[in-house]
Amino acid sequence: MAVSKALATFLIATACGGALPIHGFAPSSSAAVHRQSVSTAISQKHLPLYATDSDDETTSSDTLTLFSPCKINLFLRIIRKRPDGFHDLASLFQAVGFGDTLHLSLTEKDADEFSCNMEGVPTDSSNLVLRALELMRQRTEKTDVFFNANLVKRCPAQAGLGGGSANAATAMWGANELMGRPATLDQLIEWSGELGSDITFFLSRGTAYCTGRGEIMTPIDPPLPSGSKLSIVKPDLGLSTPMVFKALDYDQLSKEDPEDLRDTFLKEGVVKAEDKYYINDLEQPAFDCLPELKALKDELLEVEGFDHVMMSGSGTSIFCIGEPADKDGFMKEFDSRKGVSVFNSEFINREDGCWFEDPEN
Repeated sequence: MAVSKALATFLIATACGGALPIHGFAPSSSAAVHRQSVSTAISQKHLPLYATDSDDETTSSDTLTLFSPCKINLFLRIIRKRPDGFHDLASLFQAVGFGDTLHLSLTEKDADEFSCNMEGVPTDSSNLVLRALELMRQRTEKTDVFFNANLVKRCPAQAGLGGGSANAATAMWGANELMGRPATLDQLIEWSGELGSDITFFLSRGTAYCTGRGEIMTPIDPPLPSGSKLSIVKPDLGLSTPMVFKALDYDQLSKEDPEDLRDTFLKEGVVKAEDKYYINDLEQPAFDCLPELKALKDELLEVEGFDHVMMSGSGTSIFCIGEPADKDGFMKEFDSRKGVSVFNSEFINREDGCWFEDPEN
């Protein structure tokens, strides 16, 4: 029999150190106030479900509202091209407080429903959210459970920020909650590699060293501190990952040991680490494809207040560690520019058993 919602609230809050995994609702120490808070959490905070002790299908009208964070690559080394056509890489990933929102609930219909606010996002079975939900059904053998998913996207496409991968990981986490947690975190991590290269990272606590195609994830625990400020500058021009790899000159790859790079960032921190450790082997081929992108980076390097500036992933976003000394002037110069968007954000992480929270809420 499934546990009651009130007990579910208590159990989840306890597992998250006194905060609910989705919204951070903190129970009161007073039993009377606690009961009132539980009611409020159910109606306003859209409570997730706790694991059940039966195989009966879990049903609920509750909707999970989950933040789907983006990531940056503090360094990205391309190690080699593999016989299967993929590339082995090594990278230090960091979650940031800019991203999308996924509203997820169970439906009594016999198929998943998916909608998205951003034009051009596929809504058929090729979408990573729908693929993640199907994967969860098959792996948990709960083949008669279906979902309604509404994705509110802010992360642009071809940004190098892992937006689609984060959406898939968020869907997996949310589906597991609504199903009653039939899967462990280790199982979610294992299964996520079937969907794509970067998805596994978003099941870490916020900082991870990733190798292989990106799907071999070594969590950094504790993660890098949350709150470190950065600005993400995204030109409207995009580059596909295959296009960037096609332009890659293997003779120009960095020779730095990625484990040394990782250890330097963890020891020195993102601000004190020297510029020479901010390496992205895909940056130059991206600049070769889009010279305008290099020109944009050169401009950002001149902004007072930024400690480090580098392209993330395969582009075309450029992240800037720190805060501009003249924030209004910076936003006027870059965010008001036609064809350029600026997203001011910060590093985030999450507690064990809890999901990422949007720092803007």
